[in-house]
Amino acid sequence: MKIAETVTFGGSGLDRAAEIRGNIPALAEAMQDPRARCILTWRGKLLISGETMFDLVRLPMTHPVLRAAETEPLLLGREDGAAVFAHDISAFTPEGYDSAGAGSFLDTSEQTHPDLADGMRFRELRSMLTRLTPRDAELATTAKALRNWHASHGFCAKCGAASVMHQAGWERICPVCGAHHFPRTDPVVIMLITHGNTCLLGRSHGWPEGMYSCLAGFVEPGEPIEAAVRREVFEEAGVRVGRVRYLSSQPWAFPSSLMFGCHGEAVTEEIKVDPVELDDARWISREELADVFAGQRTDMLPARSGAIAHFLLRNWLADRLD
Repeated sequence: MKIAETVTFGGSGLDRAAEIRGNIPALAEAMQDPRARCILTWRGKLLISGETMFDLVRLPMTHPVLRAAETEPLLLGREDGAAVFAHDISAFTPEGYDSAGAGSFLDTSEQTHPDLADGMRFRELRSMLTRLTPRDAELATTAKALRNWHASHGFCAKCGAASVMHQAGWERICPVCGAHHFPRTDPVVIMLITHGNTCLLGRSHGWPEGMYSCLAGFVEPGEPIEAAVRREVFEEAGVRVGRVRYLSSQPWAFPSSLMFGCHGEAVTEEIKVDPVELDDARWISREELADVFAGQRTDMLPARSGAIAHFLLRNWLADRLD
């Protein structure tokens, strides 16, 4: 797909500075560089500013708010030759904070910190997918995915002992058995399934009323991407798929997936929904889908803007899958 990397989180050419992750003197020098900057996370949210479009805030490494950080900073990469780190201050609780719905699919709440300038606040990444620059989006999803991994992998999977961070956040090592652990990324297939002039859409339990999207599922051990597409579609909707081709990918830090966007051609039409997996599934024509995206349907909402499903469906409508 010629425009594959224009998908949200498609990459910005960030220099990830992998060669200094394990170099303690180089890391110290990078951190002490007055040009070095830090992005800030709080309970999975990112520190941003701006209104119409959001800017991922970059703080100097000497900013007072960083005194609230309880873990080591993560090295995300370099911008214009200077290192960019990520710090977390999740131990902080804003005055009057209500955690109901926090971090959910629909969380649009914002939180502030007294040590930060006016206009700076923490916001859920899913609520601003298309309102960040490609560079800010790459930094944000990298920081969020790494923090998610450290939060859920503090103990050695081999012996159970507490592990410690190494490689500037890109590795954990067990001091007891010596096992090395690396950030986890779960492969997921998400597929635009077509049959002539129609495509197959489904909705999961708990989604906003009327929202439909492409079917998706995790790739199993020992399974090629193409086979995963066919298996997941049949398991969820009872539809058999023939030819499958890869189109584009999207890192999806909710919490740690890499979405493989594919196009599959259905060889059967009858739908048999697995009620455990899906609330509903249906075939929809190009013309009907165009009406959905135009907001002219009251019974159906399109996939969330910024998600790879939205990207695939938009480009199918525009006949730009090649």
